[in-house]
Amino acid sequence: MSAVPSKETLLEMQRRMLRIRRFDERASKMVKRGQIPGTVHTSIGQEAQVVGACMALGTKDYMTGNHRSHGHPIGKGAPLGPLMAELVGKATGVCQGKGGSLHLADFAVGSLGESGIVGSSIPIATGAALSAKVLGNGRVALAFFGDGAANQGNLYEAMNLAGVWKLPVVFLCENNQYALSTPAHTVTSGVIADRAHGFAIPGVRVENGQDVLAVYAAVDAAVQRARRGDGPTLVEVMTYRFNEHSEGLRLSTDYRDAEEKKRWLELDPIVLFRAELQRRGAYDDADLDSLEKEVMAEVDEAFEFSQSSPYPDPSVAFADLYTDPIGEPSWS
Repeated sequence: MSAVPSKETLLEMQRRMLRIRRFDERASKMVKRGQIPGTVHTSIGQEAQVVGACMALGTKDYMTGNHRSHGHPIGKGAPLGPLMAELVGKATGVCQGKGGSLHLADFAVGSLGESGIVGSSIPIATGAALSAKVLGNGRVALAFFGDGAANQGNLYEAMNLAGVWKLPVVFLCENNQYALSTPAHTVTSGVIADRAHGFAIPGVRVENGQDVLAVYAAVDAAVQRARRGDGPTLVEVMTYRFNEHSEGLRLSTDYRDAEEKKRWLELDPIVLFRAELQRRGAYDDADLDSLEKEVMAEVDEAFEFSQSSPYPDPSVAFADLYTDPIGEPSWS
């Protein structure tokens, strides 16, 4: 049974959800202004699912992400400045400007990386869980992936291996119900969480992924199970992205029903949790208004940091390609 989060933890949940929202809102504006090359994929609307899962992890636990992963390191407590700098390819970024939006990694908070290749980080998290078991360090790994990746074969290879070896890993499906513009129900048969049973591991579905406490409780139980040595869990969280698949994407048709969007926009996780904090008598309007101002100031500071930081020197272009760097070949 998950412990009830403390008053301070509840506020931290709201803080991290706000950080993700304001960070991604700023990133969206930066794309439109030409300040970020290419595009970004925001987690606006999915903050409860991200923060609930990340805060169920310990500080030394591992996680891997996907193409929509600015929010994951933020949810785990990463500072905003180096993340924002990475989006614009600056040397002060978490990957020294070499990763960008689609390839963030922040080892300081256990974020082992993300990728635009659908489902590609799932085996990495499973490998991290194997290393944790071999080393006996008590760490847990969590793999974030979307409903589109739920149909990738490497998920089932990973769940099978993790089930056989009882690895400390949590497979978390962020089911925002669309793989780009493809509705999940048109390509996915049945309930994703139920697929866990074929590997003799628990499958849990969080129907209200806009409730940060519901997500936290489900993932916390899975993390505790993994840490006890009882093996993996598949957690499916139902959520919704408010923005387009990626910023600036232009599609010929609106594939999402207007009433559907309206219904989900009314389930804004930040608005809902603010009301919950007030209902509990934990914090009042003044406290929560102050928190929003603090977070906005953090985002402003991160933006200024990203703009004032230098670009990487060309001399480091080939650094970090190998564990043991090799020099250029000498030709006779």
